[in-house]
Amino acid sequence: MPENASGGSSSSSSLLIRSKNPRRCQAENPLKLLSEFAGPALFCDETPMPVLDPGRGRTRICQFWAHATDDRAWKGPAPPAVAYVFAGGRGKKEIVAQLAGFEGVLQVDGYAAYASLAGDAMMSGQIQLAYCLVHARRNFVRVHKTTNSPFAAEVIERIAAVYAIEERIRGLDAGERRATRQAETKPLMEALRARLIAVKDGISRRSTLIKAIDYMLERWQGLTTFLDDGRLEPDTNTVERSIRPIAIGKKNSLFSGDEGGGETWAILASLLNTAKLNGLDPEAYLVDVLDRMVSGATKTNQLHELLAWNWKAAREAEKRAVA
Repeated sequence: MPENASGGSSSSSSLLIRSKNPRRCQAENPLKLLSEFAGPALFCDETPMPVLDPGRGRTRICQFWAHATDDRAWKGPAPPAVAYVFAGGRGKKEIVAQLAGFEGVLQVDGYAAYASLAGDAMMSGQIQLAYCLVHARRNFVRVHKTTNSPFAAEVIERIAAVYAIEERIRGLDAGERRATRQAETKPLMEALRARLIAVKDGISRRSTLIKAIDYMLERWQGLTTFLDDGRLEPDTNTVERSIRPIAIGKKNSLFSGDEGGGETWAILASLLNTAKLNGLDPEAYLVDVLDRMVSGATKTNQLHELLAWNWKAAREAEKRAVA
């Protein structure tokens, strides 16, 4: 697992420029933006993106992939950021292309394309998968709502106890988080696993409850990765929060006009939502960035200065200078 690096990088400025080959630019953007200074984990998720299909009188389904990082929960050095990638599909080849060169923990849901990375020769030894405890919990919530299963309710309560600890340690440094998880959370998770195994043997293979249990047990190693590293999270909420604005945007726009529009959408969404993550007014930020680029106030070799966290630091320095 790579150590964290702090601060921006001039190579990160690729987020601000469009390549002559848009698809290549899109595939490279997330890691050029994030892997230079990301924490130990990269969060990944995807959502469908309808695109007009000329001549067929309908839309076809492409994908928006989101790659996010956020160290704030453990006071890490990397700034929060999200980079979106527009892609034609949701398969293994798309995610392999996007993650080429990435090494570290990839925190994801249980989608099969992510699971296939573990056995991929190109990714061998580079990526460790961490799964999402919230997704595992949702399966039991659905079972409880439809069957009123006492065991589903028990699992939900046990997971709630884990999150009560997470709430208490949020904002502590990585070492303190790991120590607490080892002392308090690990026994809870071990007890939960024992209960899952015990109950599994006594219920029908056709039940919805067995599917929820199997989902959790089959991914147990990835679901408990966070116990051994205080820099990791127990879930993918970091990236799910970043997917939400895209989902809301789709309801308003309905579809992208073409692939070029989808690629542009991804770049602008990366800039604006990263600005929000860094506590900026996205409109004021983008207006100033475009003005500096068009006017030449910021040169091509200085574009990294316009990334949200660097821009914020510069504006704060200017305010202190005149105070």
